[in-house]
Amino acid sequence: MDSLEKAIKIGKIIDDKKGEDVAVLKVAGITSITDYYVIATAKNTVHAKSLCDEIEEKLKKCDVVPNNIEGYQSAMWILMDYGNVIVHIFYEETRKFYDLERLWMDAERITTKNDNI
Repeated sequence: MDSLEKAIKIGKIIDDKKGEDVAVLKVAGITSITDYYVIATAKNTVHAKSLCDEIEEKLKKCDVVPNNIEGYQSAMWILMDYGNVIVHIFYEETRKFYDLERLWMDAERITTKNDNI
């Protein structure tokens, strides 16, 4: 699974689990850290943890495991590092405060609506 397929799959997993305002940003060429950011909002901390768990479970079935997960305990901002894809699951107020989309406004937005991937 290449990085684009992984990012779109994660976006769809979040959407299916009722994550809000899902954004997939192509940051390759803008930063050397990763190829894609997937950013989403959770309704509460329990929802944030369930989104994280669902992503981890579904990708593990594809033999894809995260390098690291941070912020799971507080669940205000959970970061899942999949190397070429980094997932940010935010509690609403935390997402507004950090406003990653503004920081990465030059990034291309990728749609997750294409069911061919």
